[in-house]
Amino acid sequence: MKKYILALDSGTTSNRAILFDHSGQILNVSQREFEQIFPKPGWVEHNPEEIWSTQKSVVHDVLEKQGVTAGDIAAIGITNQRETTLVWDKETGLPIHNAIVWQDRRTAGFCDQLKNNGVDIMIKEKTGLVVDAYFSGSKIKWILDNMPGAREKAQQGKLAFGTVDTWLVWRLTNGQKHITEVSNASRTMLFNIHTLTWDKELLKIFDLPSSMLPEVRSSSEVIGHTVKEHFGGEIPIAGIAGDQQAALFGQMCVDKGMAKNTYGTGCFVMMNTGTEAIFSQYNLLTTIAWKIKQEVCYALEGSIFIGGAVVQWLRDQLHIIKSSSEVESLARTVKDNGGVYFVPAFVGLGAPHWDQYATGTIIGITRGTSDAHIARAALEAITLQSMDVINAMAKDSGIDLTELRVDGGAAANDLLMQIQANAIHAKVIRPGIIETTALGAAYLAGLAVGYWESIDDIKQQWQVEKVFEPEADSEGFYIVIENWNKALERSKQWYTS
Repeated sequence: MKKYILALDSGTTSNRAILFDHSGQILNVSQREFEQIFPKPGWVEHNPEEIWSTQKSVVHDVLEKQGVTAGDIAAIGITNQRETTLVWDKETGLPIHNAIVWQDRRTAGFCDQLKNNGVDIMIKEKTGLVVDAYFSGSKIKWILDNMPGAREKAQQGKLAFGTVDTWLVWRLTNGQKHITEVSNASRTMLFNIHTLTWDKELLKIFDLPSSMLPEVRSSSEVIGHTVKEHFGGEIPIAGIAGDQQAALFGQMCVDKGMAKNTYGTGCFVMMNTGTEAIFSQYNLLTTIAWKIKQEVCYALEGSIFIGGAVVQWLRDQLHIIKSSSEVESLARTVKDNGGVYFVPAFVGLGAPHWDQYATGTIIGITRGTSDAHIARAALEAITLQSMDVINAMAKDSGIDLTELRVDGGAAANDLLMQIQANAIHAKVIRPGIIETTALGAAYLAGLAVGYWESIDDIKQQWQVEKVFEPEADSEGFYIVIENWNKALERSKQWYTS
């Protein structure tokens, strides 16, 4: 048996390559950030070539650091920022525009038109998604409408669309494979999650030719091989899942009712609903978690646009901390938030509010307010946004959450995790490996090539690092929740056009 599984974790701000062994332990990591491009307020872009070049370079780096070759790698698993949209020329392989990132709000007006036209219910029934600029469909349309000659080229079958997984596979195989997998496809607003096909009625609404779309594959199967010139040998590409679905799998939330929260740039709460696609009555998303062999697993998801990014904002814009890790010690210097509430709606509000026109709000500031109060309010905002989603999830599923598994960079913050346990009044469980997004992609790839025999075998590897119990005296937190709701209302609908 070959020794390792290589996970490519293509995130919103950086690309990573992580090498795993058979016990699911991380042997080596390489990471490289790429540029965040903000052409206008509310617009967010990435350079597709930089996404590829940084991903390729970290693979070379991690192989070199570990002293291994392509021949030692059993398979590659890919996990990626999901709704980010790329369009490129099939003949040249060159992008015709920067990637439009999932955070981008430029198509909010078009999404309003869809709602006004009354097609939002039909779209939700087919895709499980609310109509929002977050998803890929309106972004593709924008590129075709705004790049000279793009629509004509698309109609001629000369353009390809893909989310980041599709783009990486295209480059890894030198254009031999134009594919995506079901969890990523389910985030485009073009894919019917019940029939598992691109939907002709939706393509008509967005005015998109089907020739642009990738073939949809399952989450755990060999879909192709890297060409030899990239890494010195052909490596099977055998597992793909969008980042949040990969994290759900990496957390081994494989049974109905299990849930996780990933604390990354945003926060993403996801609950496994088994083989049933639950239609949300509380503004959550119904999404495909994964497809393994012939079985499709569904999930409910609440997407919070700004999670750990609020800490980056404290560091880079407010300059009250020098590194993200300092936020915990600063927030611990005060016993509470001092009456300060922070709604980090920098790019609108996601689930369960879905307000494209909300804006960031800090309220309750007095002469006695310090940087520590603002830091604590920022941490509370992350947990309170997550609480809103978890409460909606309980109503939709009929399942009261007793434990929440957590991962992502900010999950290392003990104070944040304790506040989260208090807010949802349930156990918060942090595993031994919090890089569960990459781990999930590795597991999916390893299953496909027999590196791991079964999901039951993988379950044995999941280990608890720390459990945060809700503190007994949570009465004061009810006041925090009440004031949080007031602050939320003040942030909503700030922009009206």
